[in-house]
Amino acid sequence: MMLSPLIGRERKLSEHLEQVTAVRWFRDNYPGVLIFSIPNGGFRHRAVAEKMRLEGVVPGIPDLMIPAWRLFVEMKAETGGRLSPAQKEQIAYLESVGYRCLVCHGFESFRDAIIQLPPTPPS
Repeated sequence: MMLSPLIGRERKLSEHLEQVTAVRWFRDNYPGVLIFSIPNGGFRHRAVAEKMRLEGVVPGIPDLMIPAWRLFVEMKAETGGRLSPAQKEQIAYLESVGYRCLVCHGFESFRDAIIQLPPTPPS
């Protein structure tokens, strides 16, 4: 099992590095299961943001999806990360239509939650 070089470092990681570490760990440990990010956040030029909105980007959709597990994951920094009202609204909606949603504060929270999840049978 190959682990990210970021794992085990003492310094606090940014939300970006926490997510990079989480995706790397997941892919190393679940090689046949697709995980992908949803490019919703970040700062963009106004024209790019409008183009993405017209293409269907929806504010508040979680950061990651694992389709085979019907699972969305919102990654937050280990400390201080909070859900926006749009994120709360979208997570509530996704759960109401049968998806599981996790809010993970850092890589370790993600890893522990994934390990503890009950298996999801294919639909």
